[in-house]
Amino acid sequence: MISITNLSYYLGSRALYENASLHIKPNQKIGLIGLNGTGKSTLLRIINGEYQADGGTISKAGDVTLGFLNQDLLSYQTDDSILSVAMQAFARQNELQRQIDELLHEMETNYRDELVDKLGKVQEEFDALDGYTVQARAEEILEGLGFSTDDLQKPLRTFSGGWRMRVMLAKLLLQKPSLLMLDEPTNHLDLPSIQWVEKYIQTYEGAVIVVSHDREFLDNVIDVTVEVAGAKLNYYPGNYSFYLEEKALRNEIQKGAYENQQAKIRQTERFIERFKAKATKAKQAQSRVKQLARMELVDAVIDETARVNFKFQFSTQPGRHILHLDDITKAYGPKRILTRADIRLERGDKVALIGANGRGKSTLLRIISGSEPVNEGKRQLGHNVSFSFYAQHQLESLSVEDTLLDELKHANPTKSEGELRGVLGCFLFSNDEVFKKIKVLSGGEKSRVALAKVLLSQANFLLLDEPTNHLDMQSVNILIQALEQYEGTYVVVSHDRYFVSQIANKIWYIEDEQIKEYPGTYDEYEWWMEERKEQGGNTKAVDKKPTPAPQPASTAPRASDDERKEWQRTLKKLTQQAEESETKISQLEERKKRLEAELADPATYGDSKLMQAKNDEYHRVKAEISQLQDEWENAMLEAEEWEKKLA
Repeated sequence: MISITNLSYYLGSRALYENASLHIKPNQKIGLIGLNGTGKSTLLRIINGEYQADGGTISKAGDVTLGFLNQDLLSYQTDDSILSVAMQAFARQNELQRQIDELLHEMETNYRDELVDKLGKVQEEFDALDGYTVQARAEEILEGLGFSTDDLQKPLRTFSGGWRMRVMLAKLLLQKPSLLMLDEPTNHLDLPSIQWVEKYIQTYEGAVIVVSHDREFLDNVIDVTVEVAGAKLNYYPGNYSFYLEEKALRNEIQKGAYENQQAKIRQTERFIERFKAKATKAKQAQSRVKQLARMELVDAVIDETARVNFKFQFSTQPGRHILHLDDITKAYGPKRILTRADIRLERGDKVALIGANGRGKSTLLRIISGSEPVNEGKRQLGHNVSFSFYAQHQLESLSVEDTLLDELKHANPTKSEGELRGVLGCFLFSNDEVFKKIKVLSGGEKSRVALAKVLLSQANFLLLDEPTNHLDMQSVNILIQALEQYEGTYVVVSHDRYFVSQIANKIWYIEDEQIKEYPGTYDEYEWWMEERKEQGGNTKAVDKKPTPAPQPASTAPRASDDERKEWQRTLKKLTQQAEESETKISQLEERKKRLEAELADPATYGDSKLMQAKNDEYHRVKAEISQLQDEWENAMLEAEEWEKKLA
């Protein structure tokens, strides 16, 4: 279908491709993978004819048609409705429909036999091209991609870039090219739309090449993996999971071959060095020199698995209760997002907030952060809770003239340059890259810097809105490791199922204007949802706390003055208890900091007995702080109830 032979393409002196080859067969579903910057999108543009190769050939069968979804389409705008834009895919059917309308209009006043004959021929071709079904097909695909029926007549210009990209994807799918090329199609899709696209590609009659960093999406749609690495196109006849296993096997074989060859080279070099000066052995030594020169060297295996070896800590331990949203109502005009919703977050919760776009996930994160006002209800943060918020728009808040080191220094001035370099190394910035200015970074690189800042902030509560967007698989793996090591609490919005399955111990979703919770992993949640569907949606939803029904006005007699005085004394006592606990907590936290410094002192860890004593004391102090925080919170909660009675 398409044959790429000995392709070479250079960016300045850097070879993106050098003598790379690939053959694309009809109906193949190919996943194009590799680190950011290796040239995946460039290859699609070369195939599409936008870029010219520096060497090699690309030959296509005569009947091959191409369709290319790329990020440039985000900027396309028009006042036409999204249904009209999608139906631009049917150029011939649209032209025939225009002719039919003109002929019918003309026949209203000028009914002639030749017009009837012409109309019959046009209608026959229109029918042969399934022209009467094109609008229904366009509506089906647009609705599958998440648009409501009411949206279909709205102008494309009124939609955000991500939604415009969906319209262009719909148009492309309706064109049904023989080779469909998709560059990061899941970046702007929510989970239901991703699952819909998966099913569509699985049954697509043409060939597909997809660039994606979504592991589960790739596993579900591709049957061939092509890795861009070392300026070559490495072919693996299976999905992404197969690629990982096969790559590990190939690396093991290559490592063995490399080590054997290096041993042989060392042995040969020793022979040459030993006998080159001896007349009787000089000829043999010279022969070995030529043998070395002719030897085709096996490359060493490069370990591309990035590992995080930096512990992301926070300075202040929060209380047991991190957050309580109490009877929250949020609406934008007539559109209700939440109605008297209630949820609690406890210390150590690792929450993934999932669901379709438009349900209010990002709004809920902003409510939690306090940056979004609510119509009704209360947001209560727990004791000593400090949070840091990551969202895509915050990439714009990076100081463009700062270097990477400067930017991280602002996030945590207490860290040394060596420690900050260690963090940047975890996020794939090494050597002199740390002196790059923010303004020269790509979108994915800026995302990594912003995530590093969030984790360095020493906040004990993180809010992360789509943190994996624009990250390649290696960077996603780094973020997973960092969150696994993070000892605090977080709420993450993400449509990346693999990422969510690795980092969440609770699932939140918004349904019926309520925040629902599933108390388990994403894999368990998926199983539960399947069971729920099979039972017609009747499986009991797992709510953190049901919305209370309105209570009738109390008819109890007003408390006496003596009772109220007793309540006030109780309230005062509870308040004093809370204050005493808070004072003790502050003192113990100071002691904990001193112990941490002592444990890091070489004089301490050089003395095993002293190290053990300090370590035991450190754990006692931590346990006492935790107990006092619970006592503080219980006293405060009880005091709050007495305040309500006195109100």
